[in-house]
Amino acid sequence: MEENNFWNDTETANKIIKETNLIKREVENIESLNKKVKNNLNMLELVTENDKDLYELIEIEYEDIQKQLENLKLETYLSGEYDHNNCILEIHAGAGGTESCDWANMLLRMYTRYCKDKGYMVEEIDKQLGEEVGIKSVMIKIVGKDAYGYLKGEKGVHRLVRISPFDSNKRRHTSFASVEVVPEINKNIEVEINENDLKIDVYRSSGAGGQSVNTTDSAVRVTHLPTGIVVTCQNERSQIQNKEKAIEILKNKLYLLEIEKQNKELGLLKEGQMSIGFGSGKRSYVMCPYTLVKDNDTGYETGDVEGVLNGNIEEFIIEGIRRQV
Repeated sequence: MEENNFWNDTETANKIIKETNLIKREVENIESLNKKVKNNLNMLELVTENDKDLYELIEIEYEDIQKQLENLKLETYLSGEYDHNNCILEIHAGAGGTESCDWANMLLRMYTRYCKDKGYMVEEIDKQLGEEVGIKSVMIKIVGKDAYGYLKGEKGVHRLVRISPFDSNKRRHTSFASVEVVPEINKNIEVEINENDLKIDVYRSSGAGGQSVNTTDSAVRVTHLPTGIVVTCQNERSQIQNKEKAIEILKNKLYLLEIEKQNKELGLLKEGQMSIGFGSGKRSYVMCPYTLVKDNDTGYETGDVEGVLNGNIEEFIIEGIRRQV
């Protein structure tokens, strides 16, 4: 970084700075923990049986040390090539019609609240509204430290069991929605795309009514014919910007697809297409006849369904990260 020609290549320079900052943060965290441990050991040498106040202080410090140690352990698990990157999360309503569209919207709310509590920024790229309620699909970009590392384990089919608010007979319904998570990769990745392999459709963006309604065909749907990958974008102001954004995301997906072909280990980044219905599940959220959220991959479960749906999914995510090691 001290070389005179360091900034001649801006892309490489920024990459080096990012790596340097990550290393500095790791070292600072370890040094901080080491200092706390030494301080506690020094206090232990001074404590006596009758010194309850000092003993309680040592206990408090010990609990803090344990938490910091667990966080450092978790950091070591996030060692994948893309774990420190931003990510793109997609939710698609599955079997269940109106029920599933509402369920997909509930999942969007859950992840949005989790990201907000985590300090992540959420940018909506595309949203397809349901015919009556909820959403058919949504694509969001999540910006923040280790966003992909934390959320990559969320991919799969999520199942909801509840008494339907849309059923006048108050019957129990099962709804499904799929979640897909891919990392955001450097914008300058070299992926060759033949224009003849693309089918590009433009349509009017959906959204709020009144003065916010869009009166131009600015939304773009890009279909990569050889792979069947479809990317839609309607968040940008113009058709050109939406097309550029959609192709950028398409490049990410094609890049990952190519990596999967070359290296089976990286194939875990994005598994094959899932059946969004019975027989395929990542996590179950049961609200009736009992309350339980259970992750099928890790076995972790809790009865606090309301808390989970309000974004309290940190424990599920941490268990998922540990399992992936």
